[in-house]
Amino acid sequence: MTRRLKPVDAVIVGYGWTGAIMAKTLSDAGLNVVALERGPARDTSPDFEYPRIIDELRHGVRGDLWQRLATETVTIRHRMDHVAVPYRQYGSFILGNGVGGAGVHWNGQLFRADPVDMQIRSHYSGRYGRSFIPDDMTIQDYPVSYAELEPYFDHFEKVCAASGSAGNLRGTLHAGGNPFEGIRSNAYPTPAMPAIEGARRVAEAAKGLGYHPFPMPNANTPVPYTNPYGVRLGPCNLCGFCDLFGCFLYSKASPQTTILPVLTGRSNLEVRTDSMVTRVLLDSDGQRATGVVYIDKDGQECVQPAELVMLCAFQLHNVRLLLLSGIGVPYDPTTGRGTVGKNFAYQICSGATMTFNEDVHINPFIGAGGAGQIVIDDFNSDHFDHAEHGFVGGSAIFGGATGGRPIKQMPLPPGTPRWGEKWKEAVRRSYRHTTTATAIGSVMGYRDRYLDLDPTYKDAFGQPLLRMTFDWHENEYRMAAFCADKLDEIARAMNPESYGVSSIKAGTTYDTRKYQTTHLTGGAIMGSDPTNSVVNRYSQCWDVPNVFVYGSSSFPQNLGYNPTGLIGALTYFSAARLRDNYLASPSRLVDA
Repeated sequence: MTRRLKPVDAVIVGYGWTGAIMAKTLSDAGLNVVALERGPARDTSPDFEYPRIIDELRHGVRGDLWQRLATETVTIRHRMDHVAVPYRQYGSFILGNGVGGAGVHWNGQLFRADPVDMQIRSHYSGRYGRSFIPDDMTIQDYPVSYAELEPYFDHFEKVCAASGSAGNLRGTLHAGGNPFEGIRSNAYPTPAMPAIEGARRVAEAAKGLGYHPFPMPNANTPVPYTNPYGVRLGPCNLCGFCDLFGCFLYSKASPQTTILPVLTGRSNLEVRTDSMVTRVLLDSDGQRATGVVYIDKDGQECVQPAELVMLCAFQLHNVRLLLLSGIGVPYDPTTGRGTVGKNFAYQICSGATMTFNEDVHINPFIGAGGAGQIVIDDFNSDHFDHAEHGFVGGSAIFGGATGGRPIKQMPLPPGTPRWGEKWKEAVRRSYRHTTTATAIGSVMGYRDRYLDLDPTYKDAFGQPLLRMTFDWHENEYRMAAFCADKLDEIARAMNPESYGVSSIKAGTTYDTRKYQTTHLTGGAIMGSDPTNSVVNRYSQCWDVPNVFVYGSSSFPQNLGYNPTGLIGALTYFSAARLRDNYLASPSRLVDA
């Protein structure tokens, strides 16, 4: 029998980065708030304490912090005429679970979106002509500009104790930073991490080729720091256990180390863990949300009535909840009508591995996540002339291998056997003398790349799984080839003993078996009107205006960066408008 609970002012679905931001915003405003998190309660202490958190087998391989795919997963196919099958083993991407979400075990790379990427269709059409964008490429401008978001990028960086070197400070270019970045109102709140040896060598080669390397913008502080909420973070010691792990030093920004401490004990905020939301409830005409249905830790179905519903789950889960709840019109790729599920996108990766002689000590175990890496942004966004290359978008190149963990971070020279005596000899010979460079390429939205509900497979609660239809297009093949050439050029300039470059070749299909990134975007995209988007510029649903959707599900296309910086800025941008306008007079914040 379904249990009906006491109504609240707002219910938040998911308690990671966006959920924490909105929980603070709404509880600060005096609302009674319930946050529902599908996974367990987790905090730095005791869950990420040393030494148990640095168990690579438990966390990096078996995924103790990840969602259980046996309970819910996604089905995947390459084309519309294929049959989708479930994603049963982790490979290409990882789904976070529990308080903090994937913000617990990310690697801390904290970028701002490039101003061009915020107005991508207008920019490319203006510079290269409308015909440069393929007919089936459904990219669109964000309904908000970089300049409007800049104060919120700045605030999120301060919350996260971001480290870095400003390249464009109030319109003045500064050596050592990113010369291509949008104008910043302030420098990074903490200084850039020193480059590790592998990153230093990549940077030296890149400079020699005329490129502009700069320190990785990172949410790992190198110094003691107190953020705007009064939460203190400690200096990173480059331990090597960053991505895939919680931070035991309170150095990497996560909801636990930046926002959640100030929410603990608030009488108007209740966090319920192990609570799986299955749908949003609507009134009889489908124009207003009345709450959510969820399954609690005892398997009891509960109804949580609320005046305001905030979807703050991972990108895939936000889209699935919209589809299961009947919010908006599902996207139909044959007609191009509908918006929910439209423009799913990913990222395309290329890489180079460089091994030096035994007199060169790279020591890859020094460094953690993005801490100590360098970035080359010359080939990202529209920082170069695309006319002769024939593709839209670009890629950042990250230099320097960090972590050096024995199971999953063992870069070896090309041709090394996967096991046996020769594998052992290669490890002994190359481990301390090998580094990498990786290109993380943007992927555009296309008419035939989308998300919908699977007609066959269901989750543990009997609801349809989300179905992903995705593969690479010619645009991405051209970009991958271009990036591979640049990686080859940089690797050769480093003068290693040996090196190899890998990239996705034209005609190959998206391979779910190998990890690439967890930067999935789209499906609940933002736009200028209800015909081209699910949410408006303030992340408010066009069709059900008391539902707000946060996270990378709102990105109309993907970036050549980690998405967390843009997610944070868009969430704070929405939070300010909601606090200052919506709460006093609940209504559409943008006229349809």
